[in-house]
Amino acid sequence: MLSHKQTPSFADSQECDTYAWFSQRAWVEIDLGALSYNVQQLVQFLSPRTQLMAVVKADAYGHGAVTVAQTVIQSGASWLGVATVPEAIQLREGGIQAPILILGATHTAEQIHAIAHWKLQPTLCSPKQALVFSNTLESMNYGSAIPVHIKLDTGMSRLGTNWQQAGEFVQLVQRLPHLEIASIYSHLATADDPDTTAMEEQHKRFEEAIAQIKAMGIQPPCLHLANSAAALTDPPALHYDIVRVGLAVYGLYPATHLQNAIDLKPVLQLKARVTQVKTIAPGTAVSYGHQFIAPRELRLAVVGIGYADGVPRSLSNKMQALIRGQRVPQIGTITMDQLMLDVSAIPNIQEGEVVTLLGEQGKEQISADDWAEQLNTISWEILCGFKHRLPRVAVM
Repeated sequence: MLSHKQTPSFADSQECDTYAWFSQRAWVEIDLGALSYNVQQLVQFLSPRTQLMAVVKADAYGHGAVTVAQTVIQSGASWLGVATVPEAIQLREGGIQAPILILGATHTAEQIHAIAHWKLQPTLCSPKQALVFSNTLESMNYGSAIPVHIKLDTGMSRLGTNWQQAGEFVQLVQRLPHLEIASIYSHLATADDPDTTAMEEQHKRFEEAIAQIKAMGIQPPCLHLANSAAALTDPPALHYDIVRVGLAVYGLYPATHLQNAIDLKPVLQLKARVTQVKTIAPGTAVSYGHQFIAPRELRLAVVGIGYADGVPRSLSNKMQALIRGQRVPQIGTITMDQLMLDVSAIPNIQEGEVVTLLGEQGKEQISADDWAEQLNTISWEILCGFKHRLPRVAVM
């Protein structure tokens, strides 16, 4: 059975009025105590003048946006970062009053109206976008200025104006009505690489862009550059006024060489229940395509979770799970709603027992990094892959 320090509650990413948490076939467990601990560790690690922006886009990396946002703000984060206007509106509707930066590009009149109404802070990536914002706000007879964050491209080749045109861009925005520059920022492409050459080049470009702006008599009110990896790599040089931290907030390290920089606790665990136990004879084929043939008599446990919930099908016959604190192999092709385990080594497994697919049981632990390594991907993708039919259960 699950052990909790207090009664769990459902996080915001899934409505669960019909069923109590303990009746679920599978769920994502969110440890709010670990989340709070991570934020506190990060705040202590940062330069004293630096504020923490917790990145809660993509439903807080699959953890439940409103619940996570409430917790990180209470724990010491000053800002929230999202990708889209609807993500920001969800937080406002959830009662979040902290400043919210929209990291993605916004262009339409509908988006600009929403940004003004909900008191959000957009990213401006180009002169054309800045003109659209100013003209739209003018047509709205908007009576004040909205804070905007100017994005420079220093080597990511994604959003932002080329760093060499930083001065012209900032001058334009400063002249436009209804816009007030809140910050100037850029994003690092290789901060998680042990070879810091490319990161240092981007940092140099950012510094040159800021110098160019200051030479025009403009004093940037706020600067930010660092993501999780950069925040943990070189504090004095890269912290500036804000760091934008995503993965580390959720207790995972952006690179193995950064694991000693700070103590973090994984926030998310993925759990499911055994739905049937059976004995199969030697030579019995298991699941679609008969990719697993039993080499001996074995006890098979069917578990109520599958690739429609976010367990990658490509982990079939490769992954392990934890039950009663022991590792057991997954066997056969992972199906849409179910997968199978070989539980022969554990006596008397019963229907309803809890299986931990990601997380900790006893002395054993399986992490999103383990899955990512097997799949040649990144832990970010693993966390963001868990679907909304899985309830998010908040525990303290």
